[in-house]
Amino acid sequence: MFNIGDKVVYPMHGAGIIEGIEEKEILGEKRKYYIMQMPIGDMKVMIPVDNVEEIGIREIIDREDLERVIDILKGDSTKMPQNWNRRYRANMEKIKSGDIFEIASVVRNLMLRDAEKSLSTGERKMLNSAKQMLISEIVLVSDSNQEEAERIIDESIKSV
Repeated sequence: MFNIGDKVVYPMHGAGIIEGIEEKEILGEKRKYYIMQMPIGDMKVMIPVDNVEEIGIREIIDREDLERVIDILKGDSTKMPQNWNRRYRANMEKIKSGDIFEIASVVRNLMLRDAEKSLSTGERKMLNSAKQMLISEIVLVSDSNQEEAERIIDESIKSV
């Protein structure tokens, strides 16, 4: 069970802070929901308390793990399938896992690929959403803002 003020990650959406716990009736069913404020895009998300494990909600990483994320971003591109469809599916699985380290590897690989040869529209959208998820968690871990978090990512990748 999470508490108000906890910083958590919602897979496929990114990191945020639990602002409240409310009981709401939706479609005739009363349930408790976490009200999560996202730091980017000023969005609020309602998460059913009893679905937290199923959804994969987790606490944000700590500063030590942030260093690991930066090391991943600075690393070399990993081998990806040449077929864009297979590559897209493999990357989507990593993003859906909600694992920050997997998401960092997707961001690194797609940014490096984009520098070599431009990405397809689908892969560019994937890169943008994966990067936003990474940024949202970096913002909360490092108490920085969106621009600083994006700079951390961009500079880490450029140093490769």
